[in-house]
Amino acid sequence: MKRRDFLKAAVTVVIGGSFVPAALAEILQIPQFSTPKNFDSYIKDYLYKMRNFDAHHQEDVCLSREHFQLLKSCVARFKRLQLTVGYGNFYLLDFDQAIRVARNYSRVGRFSKEELNFLEMIFYADAGIYGFFGEKPLQNLTSRIQKQKVTKVPFTGNYLYKGPPLDTYERIKRNLGDQVILTSGVRSVSKQFLLFLDKTYKSNGNLSLASRSLAPPGYSYHGIGDFDVGQAGYGVDNFTERFTTTEVYKKLRDLGYVNIRYVRDNLFGVRFEPWHIKVSS
Repeated sequence: MKRRDFLKAAVTVVIGGSFVPAALAEILQIPQFSTPKNFDSYIKDYLYKMRNFDAHHQEDVCLSREHFQLLKSCVARFKRLQLTVGYGNFYLLDFDQAIRVARNYSRVGRFSKEELNFLEMIFYADAGIYGFFGEKPLQNLTSRIQKQKVTKVPFTGNYLYKGPPLDTYERIKRNLGDQVILTSGVRSVSKQFLLFLDKTYKSNGNLSLASRSLAPPGYSYHGIGDFDVGQAGYGVDNFTERFTTTEVYKKLRDLGYVNIRYVRDNLFGVRFEPWHIKVSS
């Protein structure tokens, strides 16, 4: 599937020094941007948002009310897709496959033209518009995960890329033992869409708030090698800052070969993620 012509030819408008495609501006509620008086105040405001990542802030960018229902329908369809193909398979399901499965299974239902336009717009828009400043390792909506390059990690339900990602995880396991677990590995574009859009939906359409916790589709390094680890038996708290109180985290800090992707007070527009192991450069 190719990028829609309206995205290629879109007129641009300016917001805070960034250029926003008119097609995207139509579905966003873009607040009035005010330039901070100086760089120090800008950094102070930025760090405040990162440390209060799950709160709504004045300059957050949100979907308009009329398109919130479109977001809702996409999230519901992706969830039905995940149930249909299975959670493990969904980690590897590329976007073209998702469209085919949705079309062929009535319990999922085909994506409408409006939904596809919406999803393409979200994927190809510059996420810096709403505050995510990381790189985009997957440039194409139809990027695929080659199954021969990944392996399913026993007892986790997750996949890892063979080579450095798998080697790094196995080395961590040898050093830390059974107390460390793999909580998230390879994620397809479809999986990242579901995670990001579901967070946006639960945040009442706030794209900025969602992107402080979850990379927009295409921007996640889980698509090319990174993975998450946690403390066995710690549940969802493995994805909170409480993870830093665990024995696993304390030992991870002493492993010279382990690097964290999103350190505290990073400048990528992402909260502190002490569980996110950086593998890909």
